[in-house]
Amino acid sequence: MPQHPGMSKRQKELARKEKNKEKDARREQRKKEKSERVTQPGQEGVDPDIAGIIPGPQPLPEGF
Repeated sequence: MPQHPGMSKRQKELARKEKNKEKDARREQRKKEKSERVTQPGQEGVDPDIAGIIPGPQPLPEGF
């Protein structure tokens, strides 16, 4: 039996607080990076996943 049963609870609480502090720091870092991200000229408001995609039939691959 442990001498101080509340000690393990305190350690868990401290670990949880430290983890939350690290998560908050990562969130702030991502928020800062997102605001500093530079968009390409003419690409304002364009989804980067679909930028440059041409709609319609695509050219056949070489060798056909």
